[in-house]
Amino acid sequence: MSVNILLIGSAGRMGKAIQSIAPEYGIVVSAAIDIGQNPADHITGCDVVVDFSHKTATSEIVKLAVQHRKPIVIGTTGHSEEERKDILKHASEIPMVWSGNYSLGVNLLFYLTSKAAAALPAEYEPEIVEIHHHHKKDAPSGTAEDLARRICAAREWDIGKNKINGRSGMPGERPQAEIGVHALRGGDVVGEHTVYFFGQGERIEIKHTATDRNILAKGAMKATQWIAGREPGFYEMQDILGLR
Repeated sequence: MSVNILLIGSAGRMGKAIQSIAPEYGIVVSAAIDIGQNPADHITGCDVVVDFSHKTATSEIVKLAVQHRKPIVIGTTGHSEEERKDILKHASEIPMVWSGNYSLGVNLLFYLTSKAAAALPAEYEPEIVEIHHHHKKDAPSGTAEDLARRICAAREWDIGKNKINGRSGMPGERPQAEIGVHALRGGDVVGEHTVYFFGQGERIEIKHTATDRNILAKGAMKATQWIAGREPGFYEMQDILGLR
């Protein structure tokens, strides 16, 4: 089935990658827009809205999709918990897929991390390290934030209280119920995420390394195919992969 998309954020790395591979998935980019162009001028001609623009634009784009009853695939990251909740409330009105990372391997990492966090006792202390190219503007990455969110959900922690971004000075002894998230930047690294669970006498590492940005675009196109025609609701890549 051919799917027509309105691609927002077309001039970015992901936008360009999506335009390159979309035909392989039977997806037609009916309009590709970026800064200075109005998505409202193009939304009626699409089946699905695909947003890889900027976190500041996500809320208005979602409201526009709701107005026109269009499914949406969101790839923007860096939102606060309050902004995220405000956007997710619209999933009751339209089908919505939102992921900080559309790689199939990363979404398996999400699944395994949740399972490990739930299975391991509290004395196995979680830490997250992410590495990206020097052009990346937000930190920590949306993927790292998502990993922290899943650990908190598995352990019934409050992400606002139990997550910290890096450490400096004299933070004192590490509390057991804490997740440290650490961001490294440099070179041309596409993306690397490692989740650690530090126990006494052993540690567990779950790691994913991306070497080609196209894996993200391919996952986003799978999500686009899948979401077309779905009932309203919030969906994750784990739904698409059959992991939930």
